[in-house]
Amino acid sequence: MTNLQQKQIITELNVPVEMRDGTVLRANIYRPHQEGKWPVLLTRLPYGKDAPPIHFGYYDIVRAVQQGYIVIVQDTRGRSASEGEWDPILTGRYEASDSDETINWASKLPFSNGEVGMFGSSYFAFTQWAGMLHHPNALKAVAPSFSWSDPFNGMLYRGGAFELGFLSYWQLGMHLDTLPRLYPDQQELAAATKQLISDIDQLKSEIHSLPLKNFAPFIRNKVAPSILEHINREMDQEYVNHLSLKGKYNKFTIPTLNIAGWYDIFLQGTIENFLQMRDKGGSLEARQSQLVIGPWQHLDHSQQAGELNFGIAADSASIDLVGLELQWFDHFLKGIDSDIAGKAPIKLFVMGENIWREEYEWPLNRTHYTEYYLHSRGHANTLRGDGILSTVYPENETPDHFTYDPLKPVTTKGGAIMMPNDFNGGAYDQREIELREDVLVYTTSLLEEDVEVTGPIKVKLWAASSALDTDFVARLVDVHPDDSAMNLTDGIIRARFRNTATGEKPSLIEPEKVYLYEIDLWSTSNLFRKGHRIRLDITSSSFPRWDRNPNTGLDFGEDQEQDAVVARQSILHDQKHPSSIVLPVIPRS
Repeated sequence: MTNLQQKQIITELNVPVEMRDGTVLRANIYRPHQEGKWPVLLTRLPYGKDAPPIHFGYYDIVRAVQQGYIVIVQDTRGRSASEGEWDPILTGRYEASDSDETINWASKLPFSNGEVGMFGSSYFAFTQWAGMLHHPNALKAVAPSFSWSDPFNGMLYRGGAFELGFLSYWQLGMHLDTLPRLYPDQQELAAATKQLISDIDQLKSEIHSLPLKNFAPFIRNKVAPSILEHINREMDQEYVNHLSLKGKYNKFTIPTLNIAGWYDIFLQGTIENFLQMRDKGGSLEARQSQLVIGPWQHLDHSQQAGELNFGIAADSASIDLVGLELQWFDHFLKGIDSDIAGKAPIKLFVMGENIWREEYEWPLNRTHYTEYYLHSRGHANTLRGDGILSTVYPENETPDHFTYDPLKPVTTKGGAIMMPNDFNGGAYDQREIELREDVLVYTTSLLEEDVEVTGPIKVKLWAASSALDTDFVARLVDVHPDDSAMNLTDGIIRARFRNTATGEKPSLIEPEKVYLYEIDLWSTSNLFRKGHRIRLDITSSSFPRWDRNPNTGLDFGEDQEQDAVVARQSILHDQKHPSSIVLPVIPRS
């Protein structure tokens, strides 16, 4: 065998794999040009196998093959070269069986040694979790990256609010590939394609369309009846149970390498998957699962996140994320001892300090949960107001008020999003938003020493509204010495869902009655440097990331534009109502 042959790769395209129901899925196979049998690394994706996960930023098929793996990339059901119908919710019901059957097929290929691993991000992280439910004997390890856990916590909904920006952008884009199947007539196909492209390009304005149950871009393009059905069903857990991992972790026996980003739309899902696998995984190997979190976005794993550059060490290439995954598979598929069990299970990037650090638990045992209380003389509106954030418990203080008009919502700027190109994710200066009268701004004095915040964050907000239902949004911000206000993480709560986390059914609120709202801001890791300031923004919208609450109390999706009600919001911060943000402060000495 010559050196040239050893470096060559055999490629087989559009290899058919027939499922039990007769549907044929197709895959590309990449394998070493050598005699022998090799372990398989499989990914199943709906984005086109002929442009493999290179557009997700960090997987290197050539390197994997040269390191002694067969790599298989398969189009999921109804996508690209694979047969069947595609629908983001309904088709997802097939992913468990399709993944299981594909794993079994891959393990029996003549050049396979029978050992299979799976890799991939986002939807093709979901195909890994789905496949594990069937306990295929050949599957030995997986690396599900940027993955959701509960569809109602960051995929379809967040805090009861609809993930409008993500779902409209993603679903319209995904629909482009389905048009040839829906319109065999070329003239009809051309017209439908023109309409869809126009709607995608104009989504920034079209996204204001009401009512949501008849979302105009979906209706015009015959897009995803299950999405519209889901709007009608609102948060119906049974309808999306096949997409959820809640309550299933004891069924997973395969070790998982979980990869996340501080500015990823599925950040909390990936963290939850890791925690549940460490605690409830169905085998000793499963409980060896690990977690890597960088300052990344869903589709961008570079050192740049929005307007902030976190340094070359933050780039996924700099930490050799490909190498970390291959080491993971080497251990579980090849038996190469890499002391997986003896290593710290968490590798995270501390923004602000811009370093990687290894940890052994989440949240960190050394965390000091510190409440920073809201203060003002009743005029915290805008960054020029009198809002203060401090660890001092409030006295008898005047509430702050603002008016929330659903037809003039606060615009989404940065954050853990994946939306049309008009709305970029990551860290962005929030001062333009903080100049609005419907945004309350609470800021600490200049920090006299560094303050590290690493872990889960929540806001305890005592608030009243003149409406029957409304939203409250909270955002944690790092204010730099030049006064730029860079967002770190945020969250939302829809009033009617204020107690559903404790098992209560959704219920409307009583106008002007004070309620305690807990807003989950997920997690972050950031060093607030000496001379910086910590800031909390409070408002009632971040549109179009989340749908606007029309404040009417009508059933979800029913509101017409003329139904919208302007709400007067009151935020209390006194001895009986100590509104605060709870920060996980990590001692630095």
